[in-house]
Order: sequence, then structure tokens, then C-alpha cells
Amino acid sequence: MGVLSGLEPSKVFSYFEAITQIPHGSGNVEAISNYLVDFARKRGLQYIQDEVKNVIIIKEAAPGYEQEPAVILQGHMDMVAVHKPELDIDMTKEGLKIGIDGDRIYAEGTSLGGDDGIAVAYALALLDEKGLQHPRLEVVITVDEEVGMDGARAIDLSMLQGHRLLNLDSEEEGIFLTSCAGGARINCEVNLASGCSSMTGTCYELGIGGLQGGHSGAEIHKERGNSNLLMARLLQKLSGSVKLGLCSCQGGLADNAIPRVTTAQLLVEEEEAAELQQLVTAYEAALRQELATKDPEVTVTLTEQGKMTAECLQGDALQQAVNYLYSLPCGVQAMSADVPGLVETSLNLGILEIEGGKVSAEFSVRSCVESSKQALLDKIQALTALAGGSCKVTGDYPGWAYRVDSPLREKMVALYEEMYGKKPQVEAIHAGLECGILASKIDDLDCISFGPNMYDIHTTEETLSIASTKRVWDYLVRLLALKDETV
Repeated sequence: MGVLSGLEPSKVFSYFEAITQIPHGSGNVEAISNYLVDFARKRGLQYIQDEVKNVIIIKEAAPGYEQEPAVILQGHMDMVAVHKPELDIDMTKEGLKIGIDGDRIYAEGTSLGGDDGIAVAYALALLDEKGLQHPRLEVVITVDEEVGMDGARAIDLSMLQGHRLLNLDSEEEGIFLTSCAGGARINCEVNLASGCSSMTGTCYELGIGGLQGGHSGAEIHKERGNSNLLMARLLQKLSGSVKLGLCSCQGGLADNAIPRVTTAQLLVEEEEAAELQQLVTAYEAALRQELATKDPEVTVTLTEQGKMTAECLQGDALQQAVNYLYSLPCGVQAMSADVPGLVETSLNLGILEIEGGKVSAEFSVRSCVESSKQALLDKIQALTALAGGSCKVTGDYPGWAYRVDSPLREKMVALYEEMYGKKPQVEAIHAGLECGILASKIDDLDCISFGPNMYDIHTTEETLSIASTKRVWDYLVRLLALKDETV
């Protein structure tokens, strides 16, 4: 018996639990891709698995639905695989330990992968369920969405018949998404190894933690603390007041997840220790006041680790490194003038590493205005060049433009109102979706993104609502059974 046995819809939760037991973090998708292929093969369904491990599975129309337009069901098979620092787990090899708390499914100490494992579970249940009424179903499950939508960019969709796409990669029930921002990932490197030299002193581990983190698209507007940015700010302050050496610094796990924990290893001379402690204590007090509403559990810790000798950044090289990091933009850069409350342009310093004198910073950049996105990428490149470094832009994807004439949207809104007695919210989103890329591959694509309630995605607090999952399933089944002439 599985943990989710007894929950309804039973097939959806059975497949979701099976997926959680297959490691499928971004870049580690071969096992989950092969699982999808085996599923299709065992049921005699037509399938395609391409070179990058994208999978397409076809189920022909149910009797009486042969003349209805084909529907594309789309999601991604990878997840943001993060775990609590103290948890001993290799998420590239081990499955998740899931549990139920009231209405919510969670994973112990790790992200859950509801984004977008629930889309895969819905699709498999639809493909497996007998007796459902539906047109031809064309299920498209892509790889590595979370690291730049690489699968969507590579996939060939020329064999598909559908021009209506249901993207099941949304996290708020009752909200139909109709457009999204474009984005890119930018990796920056500044090599200051020549500024490293040997130093003997007292070693301290400096840590910033206790932050909520979150999805850098869905929650960037909440202005939660970014541990990488807060560490850069603290190091800039310390380097101007205390003679120290920076041995290393690490923070963040994914460019599109707001980092929650950043640590740095410092060396200081013994006579500087008291001043160091005073500055760190004062900084924590200031942060707690500054983030009292946005991130009230923030902590700044300083732990002595004894005397040691090590190679570390010192003097002018250290100042160059921390000034560079402190000058980098982060967070919301502009709000939309057209859609109240919508973030137009933002960026997230998701991964920071300083080791051996090399500074590496990885950002996720988003904007619903292409020129603004490019300007922000240019700005980061310019600042990095001033520091003597270079940048590489990857995973550049287009935004998804709002479609004024959308028969699919009208059909979905009318059905939702019929089932629940109220209209759904029709919105744009700042987070990236694959719909823009897929629309560039399929002429006249009519697309809506929706899904069940999920909370704190891309974090170790991620949960999935059981009741919402069932409601969305019921709606999805009714939607697929609804013939065009009945609208």
C-alpha cells in the first residue's frame, strides 16, 4: 500500500506517488523519461522519445469524438530538487519520502515536485482510464523546464494534429493563465585567483539563513530576503571595517529559486574577532527589523572554527569581489503599467559561489517586455566586464503573448462557471511557462495554463492540496468530454 492509497482520484495519486519515487531533478531525467515510455508501450499507445528524452504519447479519440479537435496536454517531467542542508540524501539517486498532513501532501526535508509531477500524473491517468469521453489526446511531457525550458526548445511537434493546448503547469486553482513573461539564465564569472594569498588566523563560518525562499517568478514580488544578496551586502560591510580573508562562499541551489541559505568561510586576525562579532550582531538586528514582515525568521550566525592557514581573497582583490557582488541588481526591477500588480521585469541571484578566487553568480532574468529583458542582461554583462569578468546567457525563451480571440478560453471559462457558480480569474503571470516556445512551433495555437493549488514550490516546504487536485481532475474530465457544439 502506498502512502497516497485511498485518495481520490486514485489513479492520479497512484501515478503521482510513483513519480516521487523516481529521481527526476533537472538534468537527471532519463529514468522518468523511460518510465513514461514503458507506460505507453505496455498500453499499446503510440509514443515518441526524442534525443533529449522529451516524450510524446498519443491516445486516439473515444467513440463519438473522432471529429472533435485534438487536444494537447502538456507539462514537464523535471523538478527543482532541493533538500534541507542537514538531510543526508542524494536526490539524483533516491526517491522522496512523502507524507500527508490534513489536506496537503509533502515530502520530508525535500521539495515535493508537484511542479510539475502533478501534470504528468494527470496525463497518465487520462491515458490509462478506460471509458472516458475525449477527443484525440496528444500528451507532451518535456525535460529540463526548470533550467531554461531546454526540452520545449528542442522538441519536434510537427506530427501533432492539435491546435488547442492545456498546459498543466500552474499552481493556483481557479486561475487561468493566458500569457507569461519571457526569460533567460545568465552565468557570470570573475576570476580573481591572483588576489588569493596564504593567511593564518581564526576561522569563522558566517551564515545567513531562516529565510522563506520561493519561486523566483511566482513570489519575487513578495520581496523576501535573498540570502546571496544579503551575504554580499554583509561581506561588503565587513571588508571595509575588518581586516579579513574570504576563503569561500556558497549559496542557493537553482537560478529560479530564491536562495534561503548562504555560508561563507572567513579568516581574521585574533584582535579583529570582537569587532567582527559586533558588526555581525548589529547586521542581524538591522535585518530582523528590515524584514520583520517579509521574512521574520532571518538569522545571521558566526561560528568560530579554530585557527588555520588557508588561501583566501584579501585586500584589493577581496574588495573588488565584494563590490562587484554588492553592485549587482536583484529582485523586482519594474512593475507593469498595463496590468495592475503584475511584475514586468525582475531577476534573481539564485546561485553564488566563491572558491579559489573565482566568483560565480547565476541569475534568472524575466520580463514580459523583450527589450527590458535584454537591457537587464546587458546591464549584468556590463557590471561583470567592469569587474574583469565575463557572462554566458543560456536558456533564453520568449514570452507568451495574450490571445484576444480564444475559443478555448471562452469554453473553459463557461464550463468553470457552470461547475462552480463563479467565473475563474483570467490572468497573466511573471513566472515563465513553455507556452510561448510551443506557440512558436504550432500555428494558431490556442493555449491556457491551469492546475491545482500548490504552495511554496521549489522549496522544502512545498505542498500539494488533495482536495484541489480532485477538483481540477473533475474539471479536466468534464472539459475533455465537452463537444464544441455544446458550448
